[in-house]
Amino acid sequence: MTRLPGDPGPLRWMRFAAGFRLPAENRDWVRHELTDAGWRSRTVVRHLAVIVPVCAVLAVLLLLLSPAPAWFAVMMIALILCGSVFTVAAYADDIRASRLRQHGLDAPDDPDLGRPPH
Repeated sequence: MTRLPGDPGPLRWMRFAAGFRLPAENRDWVRHELTDAGWRSRTVVRHLAVIVPVCAVLAVLLLLLSPAPAWFAVMMIALILCGSVFTVAAYADDIRASRLRQHGLDAPDDPDLGRPPH
């Protein structure tokens, strides 16, 4: 895949995924990331990049420190992943509007939502 102008690279991408603001030189990339086709799936992928390592650490801690069986740890991680991905997908429009404002960009007025983003 070709890189876009202002592509932040892997480390800055992780910072962006974690919710930090990118420098002004990445503004065009942020606009593309949050407004072009596929922005919802990219929002979920960014969320997974943050939550999967947290779940991995939690799984290890559950397996080492808990007397519960392994299936319990697996079910706990599955519950966390399903719940968090559902929440991010459900609130993707609000997350996008917030991230666009965070970078000094205007949030699009989506008529499909029936209300302007806030």
